[in-house]
This record gives sequence, structure tokens and C-alpha cells, in this order.
Amino acid sequence: MSMMHNRILPPKKIELLNLPELWRYRDLLWTLAQRDIKLRYRQTFLGVVWVIIQPLFTSAVFAIVFGRLGNLPSESVPYEVLTFVALLPWNLVSQAITRASGSLVRDMRMVTRVFFPRIIIPIASSVSALIDFGISCIVLLVILAIYDLPLSARALFVPAFGFLAWLVSLSVSVLIAAFNVYYRDFQYAVAFALQGWMYLSPVAYSISLVPEHWRLAYALNPIVGLVEAFKWMLIPDYSFPASALTFTLVFVAVFIPVSILVFQRIEKYFADVI
Repeated sequence: MSMMHNRILPPKKIELLNLPELWRYRDLLWTLAQRDIKLRYRQTFLGVVWVIIQPLFTSAVFAIVFGRLGNLPSESVPYEVLTFVALLPWNLVSQAITRASGSLVRDMRMVTRVFFPRIIIPIASSVSALIDFGISCIVLLVILAIYDLPLSARALFVPAFGFLAWLVSLSVSVLIAAFNVYYRDFQYAVAFALQGWMYLSPVAYSISLVPEHWRLAYALNPIVGLVEAFKWMLIPDYSFPASALTFTLVFVAVFIPVSILVFQRIEKYFADVI
């Protein structure tokens, strides 16, 4: 009597992204995202208050060091407003990368025992950063009201540029999460890399400090376009960063497919090495 054995084999052809398959597992993605959100706020003493305190404290430090002591320009708005606006996209990117980079290792039991698209794990881990972003946007409204700064129709673009910031984080975090399975040093290096990346971006200072002849090369950093776009949306009379934002869009268009292709090429070995 012959017995039939079903084997799960990797696809013979690498696809950019199997969207129908991801859609079939949408409930799992949402369940994992909800789990991460609940754990994040449940296991902290102050819970959601940390989401408010962290950017406020950081912007206050930047305002004291760079604004008061360094006397750097703040684009006709209080330095606290300039840095808080810049921190909106930066915190979204950095927190999403931090949470997603070690996600596959944290969920190693799922990776080794259950079949599902593994890319769901880093995507779900980065979703909680969108919740923090939404809370920070509400805090910004309060700050603008305190400083009596008007909110123009440009603010309607906040969700779109927030989603773009999340895509930037995804293009990096998917790749780091995959490599972290093989080389656990990646997880420890992320914090140092993000700190350097922040200071190479106009988060704590105005882009006007960058020499004109370096602006184009400086804009190759995808965070520059994001930060400048948020300043344009929320700071009156701010110029639209067309060139820098174009580089950000090109970065996402190039690196998301590359990250997905690399992830899919090496994910079939995750269970063996994790």
C-alpha cells in the first residue's frame, strides 16, 4: 500500500511579492500586529504616556542644545516646533526598524513550526510604530495651538507622507530582519546605525545649515525628503522639497523590491539556522 506525502517546497520562481497569499493570511498579520501593540503598552508602567514623553523630551533637549546654546536657525518657528515636526517621520522610521529587525528571532517557534509567508512577521512588528505616529500627531496639534501657529490645508498630506515613512522603514527592516536570522550582530548594530542616521538627517537642525553645493548629495538620504516634507506641511511659508522627496520615492521604489527579493531568496533556510 503506497502512502502519499505532502511536501512544502519553495517556489521555483522568485516572485516580487505574492499579494494574494498575503491577503489570505491577513488575519494572521493583524493578530500579530495586535499582539505586539498590546505587549508594548501592557508591559510598561506608563503605557501610552511614553509615546508622548519621548518626542517631547527629545525635542526639548534639541531646543536647549542646538537652539538656545548653539543659537541655530529654526525657520521662523520656535525650535521646539521645528524639531518635534522633524521627529514625527524620524520616530516612525526608527521605531519601525527597531521593532521589526529582531522580529523573526523573537518568533522563532512560529518560523520553525508553522507555514505562512514569513515576511508577515516584520511587517506586523512595524505596524505598532504607526500607532505611536498617530498619537504624536495629536500631540503636535496641541503644540501648534500653544504656540498659536496656523494649520494649513497642507496638513491633509500627513497620512500620505506618514505611509511613505513607513514604506522607507519597511524597505530597510525587512532586509535587516532576514540577515539578523543569520548574523545576530545586526540587531545590536541597529541602534548605533540609527543614531548616526538621525544626525545625518535634518532632525535636530535646519537643512539651511547644509552648504548649498552639498544639498543634492545630502538629499540622497531618504530621511531628508521625509523630514522636509513634514516641515513643509506643518510650518508656514516652508518651501516644498521637490528634489529631496523625489530621492525618497526613488529609494522606496528601488529598495522595497530588492529587500523582498533578498528576503524570499533566503527565507527557505530560516528554519535551519534560527
